[in-house]
Amino acid sequence: MCVGGAVVGLTGGIATGKSTVSKLVGEAGIPIIDADVLARKVVEPGTRTLKRIVAEFGEDILLGDGQLDRKKLGGIIFGDEGKRRALNGIVHPAVRWEMLVGVVKCWIRGHRVCVLDVPLLIEGGLWKWVGKVAVVSCPREVQLQRLMARDSSTEAEALARLNSQLSIEEKVGYADYVVDNSGEMAELQGQVSRFVREIIPPSINEQGLDR
Repeated sequence: MCVGGAVVGLTGGIATGKSTVSKLVGEAGIPIIDADVLARKVVEPGTRTLKRIVAEFGEDILLGDGQLDRKKLGGIIFGDEGKRRALNGIVHPAVRWEMLVGVVKCWIRGHRVCVLDVPLLIEGGLWKWVGKVAVVSCPREVQLQRLMARDSSTEAEALARLNSQLSIEEKVGYADYVVDNSGEMAELQGQVSRFVREIIPPSINEQGLDR
């Protein structure tokens, strides 16, 4: 997926602060291609992907205005591995295509580096298709406390969610860059500034970031 320039895959774990890091990187002038945004885009009314989902799961998964009823669809695939795989087989290729289109657009516009923000970059195998991997990390106990505070969940509920995902330690094993988000916002901003400097190709560092 590295087309015409450097493509960095950004990932993390639940409550590690990946979205905050992504926002800060974008504010620094690096184009962000957000997989979650694209996942919503590809199932908008009238899209080929939504039509395929309806053909697979029935008209009942649509709301009155034609939008996808995510809650109902989630209930259908919950606990059913076959149906979950069927849905992923429809949605994931569409999202990956949109990612590629986004990368090409960045290249055409003159950008020499872009960041793919993908929650399941490692789990989905997309790390193989980017030039470098960046992982937003924090200690597990910090992650647990943040998750409990964010979702008003019990420790048992938060632990269950953490245990259902690939651990941060495992993800860090794939990383070319690690952004440590275990401290305060000022510390994170410093981490992101260093990260941005590292991912910008030398020619751009010397001449200024392409816009």
